[in-house]
Amino acid sequence: MSFAYSSIRTRQEGGVLFATLDAGPLNLIGVDLVRDLVSLVDTLYTDPRDVRVVVIDSASPDFFSAHVDLTAVPQYTAEAAKAGGPGDASLGMFLHKLARVPVITIAKVRGRARGGGNELALACDMIFASRENAVFAQFETGTGALPGAGGIQHLTRRLGRTRAIEAIVGADDFDADLAERYGWINRALPDAELDGFVARLAQRIAGFPPEGAKAAKRAINDLTLADSAQVRSDSATFQALIALPESRERLDYLADRGLQTPGDLEQDLGKVLAEFRR
Repeated sequence: MSFAYSSIRTRQEGGVLFATLDAGPLNLIGVDLVRDLVSLVDTLYTDPRDVRVVVIDSASPDFFSAHVDLTAVPQYTAEAAKAGGPGDASLGMFLHKLARVPVITIAKVRGRARGGGNELALACDMIFASRENAVFAQFETGTGALPGAGGIQHLTRRLGRTRAIEAIVGADDFDADLAERYGWINRALPDAELDGFVARLAQRIAGFPPEGAKAAKRAINDLTLADSAQVRSDSATFQALIALPESRERLDYLADRGLQTPGDLEQDLGKVLAEFRR
């Protein structure tokens, strides 16, 4: 048996599954990628096939995942809903399920991880990033919304109140060194050392008896993760705010400048957000 998906490349080495996001140059979190992530997570819950650690990275050197596909919010939400029960139709609730998956998960980040892409990384148990080219951001307030898929819950717990407000309300880009200093990620590593470090750590964990790691993760999750009601509330607020006229005006401005296409805007989104003028 093998893990086979259209937008995720996989390879398994012993107890470690390497899952490489490959959904176009920006790795937008859209219908295909959400469908494949839901399938992967469901398999890890029901038939993990000796997988003890999952490493999620990107085929793109410039984007771990730019953000959600803002042209397909209802469609990817419908795919995310397949991971949960009634009332759980949101990307946030799917990522909440990912955070509790009974294996250890590691996000290995090169390039930009913004919005929903950053929330995907935050749903993993650990984040290691390239010092030279990783960028993290929750940019939603720059469009009149808020992070709706776990960003508020994770970052407030990791960064503390004041730094979470800076990161979320400021909506700016954080390089890997600053993200490490704030506690956003585990470590920023030289790019040349990132792959080897993550592979060694993953294989080390995979070599331990799995029940201990599972029990430790459950206990830590119980102490640190948001409850379902908080995640649902953020998701509902995001859906309401993104539909407001001012939010649509800002998103249209960004679309006219090249949002969701490879180019300067997606490279420098944190800077461009502050340039909007009516």
